[in-house]
Amino acid sequence: MTIQAPQKAGTAQRLSPFRQRPKQWERNRSRAVRDGHVCSGSGCAADCEPVLIRERTGWGWIDWTVPADGSLPEQAHRIAVFTPTATRAQCLGLRWLARRPAHWIRLGPVAVRTATAVVAALTLLAAALAVIHRVPFDVVLPAAALAPLLVEHLPDRLDARAGENVRIIEAEAACRYLQRLAALHTGLVHAAAAGSDRYEARRAVEVGHHQLFDAADLLQRHDTRSASGELIARERLMLQLAVQTNQLVTPTEGDAPSARHDRLGVQQPLGPYPPGPRASVDHSASILLMKEESHMSQDSPEQPAREVYLLFAHEAYYPAAAQEINTSLVAAASLLHPRVRQPDGARIYDRLTRDRRPGEIVPLSTLTHELDGGARWPEVGNWEAVTADLLQLIQDCDCDALSLGLPDIARALVCAGPHTEVRSYDPAAGRYQAYGPAERSEVLVEVGKKLAWAEAGCALWPGDGLLVPGNPGERT
Repeated sequence: MTIQAPQKAGTAQRLSPFRQRPKQWERNRSRAVRDGHVCSGSGCAADCEPVLIRERTGWGWIDWTVPADGSLPEQAHRIAVFTPTATRAQCLGLRWLARRPAHWIRLGPVAVRTATAVVAALTLLAAALAVIHRVPFDVVLPAAALAPLLVEHLPDRLDARAGENVRIIEAEAACRYLQRLAALHTGLVHAAAAGSDRYEARRAVEVGHHQLFDAADLLQRHDTRSASGELIARERLMLQLAVQTNQLVTPTEGDAPSARHDRLGVQQPLGPYPPGPRASVDHSASILLMKEESHMSQDSPEQPAREVYLLFAHEAYYPAAAQEINTSLVAAASLLHPRVRQPDGARIYDRLTRDRRPGEIVPLSTLTHELDGGARWPEVGNWEAVTADLLQLIQDCDCDALSLGLPDIARALVCAGPHTEVRSYDPAAGRYQAYGPAERSEVLVEVGKKLAWAEAGCALWPGDGLLVPGNPGERT
């Protein structure tokens, strides 16, 4: 698959410190030069600790060194990525963990936090005043001893607890790789901020955060060489998200069909999308590459097998004002739902999944064509009752679906067989316009692209309590 190289600033591969806030970098650098030791490289001791400036982000933080020559650092010293499924309490702990690094002072052979020294001095003063006011000494002494100990050791306990929900990368090669992914994700965040009303942009940020966290988790457990295959798959998805998000937010002439009406009248977006990933989903195993064409499989030993999908038209309904839904797409396994008419649903599932490629979108009209133009439907099942049950499942939120509002011509092509021609009369031109298999394939490609956006990071949920598929030997 060919991937278009990103041209927008939002997808730049280089991540510089405080790129959107250069004045903040200058203020932090001036403070570091004034108060700390700026490492000059060859002139420093082997155990020299560089001064770090922490840049906090919505997904984690980045620690940058301060070059002695006043230039911007090109390589991050440390990158931390928060879990994307944190609870409210965990978010508070992660904010605590991302605070500015503590300052230390050396008291002889012992190094303590500056806060500890300050609290110890204040505690001694408070203890002296308490003794003067005749507070019992056995009360003052434990309190005076406990306060500095809490200030010194409690932050480490809190850091360890919050650290369970963050992945911190410090190795040079791993940090360099994660910095590239962080640059792409930063572009997604800025693009979503520019087009916050677009669902696709917000969804891309969610998927990007999951991929960034999974990559950091992978780099924490493996080196870049042993995990190169999975890392490449994640970077590929991040790059596609970055390019397509920029095309959605700032479309230009010649961009992807997100801002155009093609000759079939298919306008983007086609319709609403299913809910985002559930917290219980294991995103470390979700390396779902974006589909360039709905009928093309992308076989890879590192990519999990994808479902076959059923696309069917139905009577239009309106979940919101001026929003028509007239076509739906579900995972084939939804046909095995106990609320779907059985055994008809299981038989249609068997017919639908037979000899299909992973990820293939199969219109109901294609099944009709394969069943001798519908003459053999009675042998399989009542497709009208099954699709009516599926539509009720979708409206009751008992399964995920890609709901579409297809224009008239596109919907007619989906309802027609793979070799059927649809003719439309244009009264302005006084002639008929014919649409055939090529135009039908274009509609399926557009639907496949929308499915890729909706399913990135989380496959369509077919529902709970599914029946076991029938014995392949009993197929009709």
